[in-house]
Amino acid sequence: PRCHQTTHRQSSLVEKNLVENHPSFSSETMKLSIAYLALVAGVAAAGRPQLSISVRDGNFDGIDGLNPTVSWEGSANSGDVNVDYGIEADARPTTDIASLPRRIWGKASTNVAGGWGVSARAERNMRESDDTALEFDADNEDADLSFHVVASAAGGVERVEATKGLDMNGARVTLNPRYNVVDEEADVVVGWENGDTNVKLTASADNQEVNVKHRIDNTNIELTASRDNQEVVIDHQMDNTNVKLTASGDNQEVTVSQQLDANNRISPTLNRNGDVSVAWERTLGDDSSLTATLKPNDSLNVEWKDNDWTANVDMGLDGTNINGANVSIKRDVTF
Repeated sequence: PRCHQTTHRQSSLVEKNLVENHPSFSSETMKLSIAYLALVAGVAAAGRPQLSISVRDGNFDGIDGLNPTVSWEGSANSGDVNVDYGIEADARPTTDIASLPRRIWGKASTNVAGGWGVSARAERNMRESDDTALEFDADNEDADLSFHVVASAAGGVERVEATKGLDMNGARVTLNPRYNVVDEEADVVVGWENGDTNVKLTASADNQEVNVKHRIDNTNIELTASRDNQEVVIDHQMDNTNVKLTASGDNQEVTVSQQLDANNRISPTLNRNGDVSVAWERTLGDDSSLTATLKPNDSLNVEWKDNDWTANVDMGLDGTNINGANVSIKRDVTF
């Protein structure tokens, strides 16, 4: 009871402050919003929601500059059917509760005869579309065969693909034909994996691309080649130093990452245009860390992780001038 009285007094003070300083928020608006948040908190007791608050474009003036969001996922069983679901919603004062949800999704999965696992997923983005995205999957581990269908409630089937796996002389080969119903385009992806080598070939009527990955001791080499572009990535680890070189027809970039001590790492990056960026990572202990990335005359990003809390600050830079700041703070909350 004492905790309840304290919470009630705190809610009253918050309500009074907002109403006095923001006339557009009435007492009725606040009560409806508090009721909505209480409902979310009650439902979320079965799961672990995520609460995030952000300040965008340097707008720190009152509640209008905040963008609080609650994300929550849960699961349940009904007989042999597993159900997963989630919601992302605004956590702001309003009398229009129906306007709060941003995204809602649900997925049902089960096993059927013949060793098949089947699932259906639906997702609705309340802000960007009036349509509902649908996905259907079927997978048979014994046959090493799967099917994937993407559709929408309004437009019907959009994409169809299948994947078949084969074992050939110790190597694994996968065949993945795909068809885009909307664009009427088809391609096939052929994969080959054997130990430290992985090869993937994607071929269609208009383009062909090959991707090769190979590991030699402490060096990873990746080559991607298509009709329009070729790129090679070499990533080498040597003691406390990591060197990553990325080269293509349009750009060359090298990153040298040096572990200074147990808690500090610095990673400068230089490309062929002379652009330089520097990232500094510091471990603070207990799942906490601080990362700052500076791109001179462009931007400064700072990320601070402290257990369940994550704070990000993004600032545009023009010389030594700061052009606005976007701040976001989020954490996992157990109600």
